[in-house]
Amino acid sequence: MSKRAVLEVIALDVEDAVAAQAGGADRLELVTEMAADGLTPAPATVAAIRAAVDIDLRVMLRLANGFAAGDVDRLVGVAGELRQAGADQFVLGFLGADGGADLAAVERVVDALAGCRWTFHRAIDRSADRDALRRQLADLPGLDTYLTAGSAAGVDDGLPTLLAEAAHDGEPGYEQQIMVGGGLRLDHVPRLRAAGIEAFHIGGAARPAGWQGPVSPARVAEWRSVLDGAAC
Repeated sequence: MSKRAVLEVIALDVEDAVAAQAGGADRLELVTEMAADGLTPAPATVAAIRAAVDIDLRVMLRLANGFAAGDVDRLVGVAGELRQAGADQFVLGFLGADGGADLAAVERVVDALAGCRWTFHRAIDRSADRDALRRQLADLPGLDTYLTAGSAAGVDDGLPTLLAEAAHDGEPGYEQQIMVGGGLRLDHVPRLRAAGIEAFHIGGAARPAGWQGPVSPARVAEWRSVLDGAAC
């Protein structure tokens, strides 16, 4: 019997969150400003969503478009505000000018999270050396997931990389769960599940009307059904 796959859905507001949970999502990624690929939402939004649903929430820590950390002092302050609003899981990822992880920035923010679990997001897909980045981050407390398409261009291009990385599961630097997202389609799922990948992330795929429209419970339920039906 294959393990139930984790389905994470992007939520912008309470309506999205309630719809995603109703459709069978296991976890939400909370963001705002999808025109900038997802920035940190307001603490009040996080608090309202936390009150409306009982599934796990991961809150984005990202102040501006791109993969530079920017104002790290502000990031640390925002992390504290979000924790006070009820957030206990996070999403972050910062790169330096050399294309490696901005370890100083990541370490400062992770220290402010005080052991909360977190995802290193698709900055890995823009890094100069994925394996080196994983080794840089391997021992940071709370890191349990990489959100990745395998390529900056999306899952179509990144599929060989994702399958190769899944084969390294449990090796040094590869202990974290791979969560696939970024141009992910339902037809990718069987190959990814067959390779042992157990976590999937959707945003626009949950919204029939695009980012201007809400999450569709029926669309989330379709993904839930396919994930549950795919052999691992």
